Amino acid sequence: MQRRAFLAAAGAGVTGALAGCIGPSLSSSEYDIGMQSNAFVPEPAVKGNDVPTFEASVGDTVVWANTGSRNHTVTAYEDGVPEGADYWASGGFESEQAARNAWENSINGGGIVQPSETYEHTFDVAGDYYYVCIPHESAGMLGKVVVTE
Repeated sequence: MQRRAFLAAAGAGVTGALAGCIGPSLSSSEYDIGMQSNAFVPEPAVKGNDVPTFEASVGDTVVWANTGSRNHTVTAYEDGVPEGADYWASGGFESEQAARNAWENSINGGGIVQPSETYEHTFDVAGDYYYVCIPHESAGMLGKVVVTE
């Protein structure tokens, strides 16, 4: 009888754990750039030659969606923002260093975009914008938005 009780409890625990993984999903029409495992999607056209790049026009709002199961951030590199453009990062931080400090110290959620959540930013200045997922930077989770007139 103890074996049945154990198996029932274990089965309930596994079901509960998997329910969090399955959760609500986002339709690809709801976002522009996905976040999976250690990568921003779309992938670069040629692996190893460039970071994933998304093209937008001035005034466009780009939406990132965490389509994976890990927490991510969308954090602009301060030196990767064109002159005259405002700094941006998930969590609303005013600088790259503030975003990094928040992630390291879990301040204000650390800019986390949780699974099935989105982050969006409107680009008002043309140029190339480089960004990173702080917790997966060492794994190469980098991205680029090219904004044209």
